Amino acid sequence: MKGMVFTNFLEMVEDRYGMDMVDTIIEASDLPSQGAYTAVGTYPHTEMVSLLISLEKETGVSVSELLVIYGSYLFEKLATGYPVMLTDCQCSRDLLIRLDGVVHVEVAKLYPDAELPRFKTVELPNGDLEMTYLSDRHLEDLAEGLLHGSLKHFKDQASITRHPQADGSVIFKICYDANTER
Repeated sequence: MKGMVFTNFLEMVEDRYGMDMVDTIIEASDLPSQGAYTAVGTYPHTEMVSLLISLEKETGVSVSELLVIYGSYLFEKLATGYPVMLTDCQCSRDLLIRLDGVVHVEVAKLYPDAELPRFKTVELPNGDLEMTYLSDRHLEDLAEGLLHGSLKHFKDQASITRHPQADGSVIFKICYDANTER
């Protein structure tokens, strides 16, 4: 997992809970890296799991909920840090439709060894979206948070529902409100 995922996570923890909490979860997590992350480094995803479990113990907020919260936070960091990814996007739908074919291609250029999830996005006749999420890491909570972050960024109103599939994939259905640009 890319270091920028870790550095942004620890930044979110500091913003929400303070620097003492960052130190507490790093100390409690028994990390091979000892919590010393660089944005361009690569670290085992098990370290993120350990940090999340430690944060859950300290805050009482479930790992699942923490990942959704973090995904939304991370989206805004990515949008600010890499505005080129949002070029030609007037709304979240524009971005989500081109996520796998354009955005992830650009991310792979920045981080060639990144293991990105796959998304198959289908635009429904009414303008809603169905996005099939595929990843061996099963970070669908993080993916959902990123989806919420995209809606918030573009000020779009929509509901997101999650439908786990027998093959391990997850279908996210994004239902836009009537007032959202289509």
